[in-house]
Amino acid sequence: MYSKKLLVLTLLSLSGVAMAEDVAVPSADAAPVQPQTAPLKLPARGSNMNSVEASFGAPLQREEAVGKPPITRWEYSGFIVYFEYDHVIHSVVK
Repeated sequence: MYSKKLLVLTLLSLSGVAMAEDVAVPSADAAPVQPQTAPLKLPARGSNMNSVEASFGAPLQREEAVGKPPITRWEYSGFIVYFEYDHVIHSVVK
């Protein structure tokens, strides 16, 4: 009787022990990880269009204002600047 209880307890304790873990291993064909570069300097929120153009030069492309309030988008080679009226509301890296 004692051995049956021990067997049942042993089986119950082992039932939740089995666990698996996935480990990602890069293949030999995978592209190498590129080192991170220094953060890109972006126009600060609240800057006006004239100061952005003076600091970063002319944008590659200017999208006309859309909506109310008017939102304008300037596209540079590495980032995009969004203006509300003539002030920066967001600068995002491409």
